[in-house]
Parts: sequence; C-alpha cells; structure tokens
Amino acid sequence: QVRVEESGGGSVQAGGSLRLSCEAPGDMFFPEVYCMAWFRNVVGQEREGVAAIDDDGTTSYIDSVRGRFVISKDGAENPLYLEMNSLKSDDSGTYFCMAVPFGRVQAGSPRCGLVPGSRYQYREIWGKGTMVTVSS
Repeated sequence: QVRVEESGGGSVQAGGSLRLSCEAPGDMFFPEVYCMAWFRNVVGQEREGVAAIDDDGTTSYIDSVRGRFVISKDGAENPLYLEMNSLKSDDSGTYFCMAVPFGRVQAGSPRCGLVPGSRYQYREIWGKGTMVTVSS
C-alpha cells in the first residue's frame, strides 16, 4: 500500500512550536498537480481537517488554527510542512498527512477534492500519523 510519511511530532509546552513534515517515498510517482492536507485525531473527537494546500498555492485552515499554523510545500518533489506556533493543549493529537493526486483545495474547507468533471479518479494517500502532545 502506497503511503506518505510524516515526521516531526513530539511533546512541547503550551505556547511552543513544532514543525511537521510529510514526504512521499522516493519511488512514488507524484504529479505536478496535487492537493495535500493535514488532519488530526483528537481524543474524543472525529478526525478533522486542519489545513490544506494545492500546487497553485491555495491554502485553507480551520478557524481554530488560522494565524497560528502555516501549511507549505515548495513544488511536487519537496516535503509538505505544517509549522505550528502558539500551541495549545487542544492541539494535542495524532496528525496525519493526506495527498490527493490531481486534487484541489475545496472552497471554504481545509480538504482536498477533484474539480467537477475531472477525468481523474479520486484517490487518497495517507500516512500513519505522528503524535503531538502539548502540555499546559
């Protein structure tokens, strides 16, 4: 099963920062057109989309992280990052990277989808997750 690989999780005190990374395996074909997103599982809650980006630089964030988190990716061959600043205990959880080849950021939502009429099949590529613990 093809997966992307996350790294960078850890433990930090409230107010601190972490940077998560996500890379595709070297032998994985990754198109120039893509959308990638960070999701998180927080204890007692459903998995939620945190931030998304596509190849033309469009980004989207959930309200609770806007202004504190920055998603970035400099081209198809480079890693996806999530710079997390001013961390809160509510940010603790397992963070997952997800890629949608030929995808675009969906309007108003930190998620990826295909544009209407796309000739490509929708496909999600997930990582195994990296844990973030923020202590107050």
